[in-house]
Amino acid sequence: MTTVILLRHGRTTANAGGVLAGWTPGVELDETGQAQVAAVGRRLAPVPLAAVVSSPLDRCRQTAAAVLAERDLELQTDERLGEARYGDWTGRPLKELVKDPMWKVVQQHPSAAVFPGDEGEGLAQTQARAVTAVREWNARLGPDAVWLACSHGDVIKAVLADALGLHLDGFQRIVVDPASISVVTYTETRPFVVRVNDTGGDVAALVPPKKRPRRRKGRDSDAVVGGGAGAAVR
Repeated sequence: MTTVILLRHGRTTANAGGVLAGWTPGVELDETGQAQVAAVGRRLAPVPLAAVVSSPLDRCRQTAAAVLAERDLELQTDERLGEARYGDWTGRPLKELVKDPMWKVVQQHPSAAVFPGDEGEGLAQTQARAVTAVREWNARLGPDAVWLACSHGDVIKAVLADALGLHLDGFQRIVVDPASISVVTYTETRPFVVRVNDTGGDVAALVPPKKRPRRRKGRDSDAVVGGGAGAAVR
């Protein structure tokens, strides 16, 4: 099983100001965001990470740096984990965008949404590139790895929708707050969504056991009938 911790960047000046930042350079964490990522870095400190991979945008790099503090790992970046390319929507206030006819498409049929302008992409494209990136990193890091991907709200929601087997048109039902973690474990048969929009609490269950018990082939992919007893208490 490969486990990916999907970490959304902390709050930014654009988030606080109600502006759709997109790929605008120089958008950084505000004071609240800095406090958020410092806290999540401390929370995740006990979890051994095989890699920390980030969107190349400043706000994600800042967030990932807090997780990397005191770890002997180098930050790696992957453009496929970058923000959705919002095209002509980039840099505009959300209070204006809600009046755009495209807003209803994004809300009700996001699989059909293609953002206007030469730099715009479809949300289906965003999902395809992000899911491909996650699965390629899973394969690269191996079946026992726990790794972290630092990305953006819509991107993480799209990855979670795929892991849940949810059509992209339902991805707006998922909430991913700044500095939250969502966790997916990938097996041969299916992904298991372990956490969504987790902003506090214990992360001991994410620490792999020192020695894995020998299991029948395929058992890691089985869902526990009845729901099971939950994560082992350490």
